[in-house]
Amino acid sequence: MADPKGFLTTGRELAKSRPVDERKNDWNEVYVPGSLLPIISKQAGRCMDCGIPFCHNGCPLGNLIPEWNDYAYREDWTAASERLHATNNFPEFTGRLCPAPCESACVLAINQPAVTIKNVEVSIIDKAWDNGDVVPRPPERLSGKTVAVIGSGPAGLAAAQQLTRAGHTVAVYERADRIGGLLRYGIPEFKMEKSHINRRIEQMRAEGTKFRTETEIGRDVDAAKLRRRYDAVVIAAGATVSRDLPVPGRDLKGIHFAMEYLPLANKVQEGDLTVSPITAEGKHVVVIGGGDTGADCVGTAHRQGAASVTQLEIMPRPGEDRAPNQPWPTFPMLYKVTSAHEEGGERIYSVSTTHFEGDEDGNVRSLHLTEVEFADGRPVPKEGTERTIPAQLVTLAMGFTGTDQENGLVDQFGLELDARGNIARDAEYATNVDGVYVAGDAGRGQSLIVWAIAEGRSAARGVDRYLTGASDLHAPIRPTDRSLTV
Repeated sequence: MADPKGFLTTGRELAKSRPVDERKNDWNEVYVPGSLLPIISKQAGRCMDCGIPFCHNGCPLGNLIPEWNDYAYREDWTAASERLHATNNFPEFTGRLCPAPCESACVLAINQPAVTIKNVEVSIIDKAWDNGDVVPRPPERLSGKTVAVIGSGPAGLAAAQQLTRAGHTVAVYERADRIGGLLRYGIPEFKMEKSHINRRIEQMRAEGTKFRTETEIGRDVDAAKLRRRYDAVVIAAGATVSRDLPVPGRDLKGIHFAMEYLPLANKVQEGDLTVSPITAEGKHVVVIGGGDTGADCVGTAHRQGAASVTQLEIMPRPGEDRAPNQPWPTFPMLYKVTSAHEEGGERIYSVSTTHFEGDEDGNVRSLHLTEVEFADGRPVPKEGTERTIPAQLVTLAMGFTGTDQENGLVDQFGLELDARGNIARDAEYATNVDGVYVAGDAGRGQSLIVWAIAEGRSAARGVDRYLTGASDLHAPIRPTDRSLTV
């Protein structure tokens, strides 16, 4: 144990955020650069080195959290980085974007604020980059086998890096113009600056991974031909079909899916556009959906100069403490105030949109909603609660329903789907097509970044065994594993 009394003598302290008025005027990450290092060693010392570290179970990657907490407390950053990378290819991504189920499962969190595991993680990896501890790890020898990875999100990148390091020749195919998937175009710059992706891509290139952008398998390249070209294929195309809202007025101009709105804002930051074609500037913005993607839309609208921002959620407002039916160490549903919410706007819970109203030019002008209550798990409108709010830009951030089936990928491969519309796979992540594997949201359904990386690592082991008959690669989860919930 780093500090036997750390959890008794040191309180929980998080990274400091830049002032709202400052950060709303730029797209840089919201946290004060370097604010963690002066405090992080003591924060790591709060770890109790539990006999049974439940944080391991809360994290699907099985991160060795007590071990790298100990090294961080002692400021042995090289050893901490080695332990961190033992289970996670991209800790700078998870350290910024993961909702930290490990902290919900922290033993200290039974009756005290949890260890700031996420902050310790990002401090270790940022220090590792600064110290030059993150270097390419090319394989000692090549296997002579080739693998195609479809999709360059966290699952695809993790699978590609693992398989490259195992000695296989790997090519990653991405339909967008840049590598990164939703990390690149779905996550706003203020949550994770894209320089973090770029330097990982350069590391992977130095290790031998090849990248093919602007190539959509199913449309640009026939999937069956791709299979014949490679010894194995990993599908990591994500669950990119957005959930729609089929109510009257949905066809009005100014109503967009979040994944139509957010990528354009990111393209402005990449320098591809001067101004986004879909902008919140001067408009009353309504975000439908109360999750992280909705919060990303809120923060983006603030930075574009929205006149007002309102976020709607059909579910009741969660509590600020664990509900009795969500006991430790499960991942609870709690009321979260993200950096975007700190910047302003209104959040309305237990409401459902009934219809949109437009102006004479076909642009959305207002949104009609009603309060709801739940009966048998279904939302039921409450009479007499209908009202109208102004809406000149509406973003739909209600989640995703599955992988794209219109581009031909599923049919051309001849893939079977499960009951929820995801690509079916066995215990080794193999589909019904010989040599074709699936990882991430395409097989699991919409999930978290930490699950995507865990799936990519696990699928890589299945592919390695298929190609060579055995594998030493780390496989942290099975396809059937789920979050620690009730």
